[in-house]
Amino acid sequence: MILDLRLAVGFLTRIPVKTPALLPKGAMAHSMWAFPLVGAFIGSVSCGLFLLARRALPAEPSALLAIAATIALTGALHEDGLADCADGFGGGRDKESALAIMRDSRIGVYGALALILSVSIRASAFVGFHHPLPALFIAHCLGRTALPVMMRLLPPASPTGVAASVGAPAWWSATLALAIGAGATIAFYAANAYRPLLAALLAGLLLAFLAKRQIGGYTGDVLGATEQLVEISVLLSILPLP
Repeated sequence: MILDLRLAVGFLTRIPVKTPALLPKGAMAHSMWAFPLVGAFIGSVSCGLFLLARRALPAEPSALLAIAATIALTGALHEDGLADCADGFGGGRDKESALAIMRDSRIGVYGALALILSVSIRASAFVGFHHPLPALFIAHCLGRTALPVMMRLLPPASPTGVAASVGAPAWWSATLALAIGAGATIAFYAANAYRPLLAALLAGLLLAFLAKRQIGGYTGDVLGATEQLVEISVLLSILPLP
C-alpha cells in the first residue's frame, strides 16, 4: 500500500518520492487505486493556497494563484494532455494524423483555446463557492478517479507511449478508485452527491466516446484531458444555483 501511494504521488505530482530501483511488473498500474487520494491532496493544497491568498488579495487573482500553484505541483501534466488532445481531435483528419498532432510538442490554436477556457472556468468557479474546500477536494479527487476507469473502458490507441507502457489497471484497482471517489463525494455532499457524480460520469463518457471515435482508444493526452474535463464539470455542478 505504501509503495502504491508513493508511485501515485510520483506519477501525478512533482513531489520527489523514494521508490525501489527495480519495480515489480505492473506496479504503476497496480497503484492507480490511489489516484483519487492524490487528487484529494492536490485539491486540498489548492484550497489552502486560495484561502491564504484571499487574506491579502481579491477572489479572482487568488483563484489564479491557486490554480498556478497546482499546475506547478503537477508539472502541468493534465493541462499538457488537454492541449494536445484538443489539437489532435480538432485538427486531425484521421487517426494517424490526430496521433501525430498529439505527439507534436508545439501547441496549436485548439490547444491554446482549451487551456485558456480551462483556467478561466476553474478560476471563475472558485469565486462562486461559499465553501471552497469540499468543492476543490472532490473535483480533484474525481478528476483522478476517472483515469483508471477510462483505462478500463478503452484500449490503448497506440502501442507506444507512456500510457501504453504503464498498462491498464486491474478491474479491482479501477473499482477501488471509483469507490474512494464516490465515497468521498457522498461523505461531503450527502443527498446532493448525485450532482458532482453525474457530472463526472457524463464528462468521462463524453471524452471516452470522442477518443474512441477519433483515435480508437486512450493515450496519455486523453487521460490528461479526461482529468481536466471531469474536474471542470464537477466544479460547475457544485456551484450554488442562482
